[in-house]
Amino acid sequence: MNNNKFKQFFCNTGDWFKSLFTVQNGQEPKLLTLYKKPGTKSIISSLLCILAGVLVGFIVMLIIAAASPTITAADAFRGLGIILGGPFSSGTAKYISMNFGDMIFYAGPLIMTGLSVAIAFKTGLFNIGAPGQYYMGAMGSLLVALSIPSKNGAESFFIWLFAVVVGMAFGALWGAIPGLFRAFFNVNEVIVCIMTNWISANIVTWVFSSMPQLVNTGMGKSGYLITTAVTGNGTPKIGLDKLFPGSYIDLGIVIAIVFAIVLVIMLNKTTFGYELKACGNNRYASKYAGMSEKRNVVLSMVIAGGIAGVGGALYYLNPGIEFQFLSAYSKLPDYGFNGIPVALLASSNPIGIIFTGIFLRYIAQGGNELTSAGYNRYIADIIIALIIYFAGFSKLIMDILSRRQKKLSAKVQLKIDEKAKTIDMKDEYVLERESSETLAESIENAIEETNDASPVNTQKKEVDPQ
Repeated sequence: MNNNKFKQFFCNTGDWFKSLFTVQNGQEPKLLTLYKKPGTKSIISSLLCILAGVLVGFIVMLIIAAASPTITAADAFRGLGIILGGPFSSGTAKYISMNFGDMIFYAGPLIMTGLSVAIAFKTGLFNIGAPGQYYMGAMGSLLVALSIPSKNGAESFFIWLFAVVVGMAFGALWGAIPGLFRAFFNVNEVIVCIMTNWISANIVTWVFSSMPQLVNTGMGKSGYLITTAVTGNGTPKIGLDKLFPGSYIDLGIVIAIVFAIVLVIMLNKTTFGYELKACGNNRYASKYAGMSEKRNVVLSMVIAGGIAGVGGALYYLNPGIEFQFLSAYSKLPDYGFNGIPVALLASSNPIGIIFTGIFLRYIAQGGNELTSAGYNRYIADIIIALIIYFAGFSKLIMDILSRRQKKLSAKVQLKIDEKAKTIDMKDEYVLERESSETLAESIENAIEETNDASPVNTQKKEVDPQ
């Protein structure tokens, strides 16, 4: 009995594997069905971009090894292993835990700026203004959190929450500027965003330079603000610091994930989300369908700016993070720009952005350990930059994959039609054969009945055998 069960199990497993690659019962291969889904092509495209970036980065490492008298090819392979190991390359369990927590913390703001870029993409807009919105959100939240000292935990939480809301409002207002210019004056949002980025950087430096009470003058520091650890209004840790001791990890990553889930629901389950996507796909068609094109453009940028503002708030409200405001005017935050490749790699899918944001921080965290292989940490930045570069080809890769999928589907459909035609011919032959046999039997029965009913046979039956 058990042998029959095992035999049946292996037969079913074999049939399932066979159905992955071949036509079964007139159905296309299951892998082709999976390949047809847009999400599958998006994942493949992102993986190819990542693979290309890592491969070219490794070639750069080999070139450096060839040109350096102290670095060997073996060091290049070891360095690649360290980068791919991410936070797990740090050695002891203590440092692995700390680095992993830091990776999660730094991924939070990156996810937020990725979501900011993605929501604008959905409406057909390119939000290159995320760095400025990020700065404005950081400024608004810090003005609240550093100006109002708290007396207890409950008060601290509400001040922190208010600071995050203010940061969101500052970012939303800053995002509204390119939205309004695009909607009412048809000015390209990229141009306006570039200008507002640098305006925000100078505003941040000017505002905090005029507030010496918020400046950290201890230990010979210059141009830094005090942290939220001084006022007690930092982002709550919610016990995560005990899971990853020594790291910066806090509630921020949870908030980033919640924002991603809310965006998924809004885009896919609400009328407003449908209008945003319709406006992005064809602005003129959505206008003639009765949708307010201008309203959707402005609201899209307002939401994008608000999300980027929350990203800035979550980063700088951490008690361990200092804000160097004095140099803000000369440098835009990397998190704002890195949100663009995060959104591109995820094809603007909010859930995908969570994973791409964590992945980029994973690579960067591994880069911090590269000194043990003779390289500096900027090699990881080169690999990330290459991934960002190749992410620009994600749309092209998806188009190539789509064309390939159509050709495969046509070939498979041809095989299905040929098999169906063969089966139909066999069925027709069987039916004809059965009809012929039935006709022959009917003729034989009719002959027998005729013979039985003839006078000669009747007389033979009437003669008594005695």
